[in-house]
Amino acid sequence: MRRFDFVVTCVCCALLGYFGWHAYKGPRGFPYRDGLMVKVASLQDKFEGMQKNRAKLESKVTLLRPESIDPDLLDELARGDLELAKPSDVVAFTAQKISE
Repeated sequence: MRRFDFVVTCVCCALLGYFGWHAYKGPRGFPYRDGLMVKVASLQDKFEGMQKNRAKLESKVTLLRPESIDPDLLDELARGDLELAKPSDVVAFTAQKISE
């Protein structure tokens, strides 16, 4: 009976050691989890930035809806797209250096 208890204890200790080693050094162990936490934090920051960008775009779209058009925004967008200016506007050109 003592021999059986000893064998069972050794097998249980071996299994405990096996699973303990894999928890620390295995492919899904603590270092892997720490790497995932870093990845989650960076993706969370990226997601928050995208949400802010989306909120800005949604507010801009709201201003362009037919029921609530902002005349200043409409004028700015039309001038930018059509590259036009009023006669009273002062237009400044910048010289671009052409690289060879």
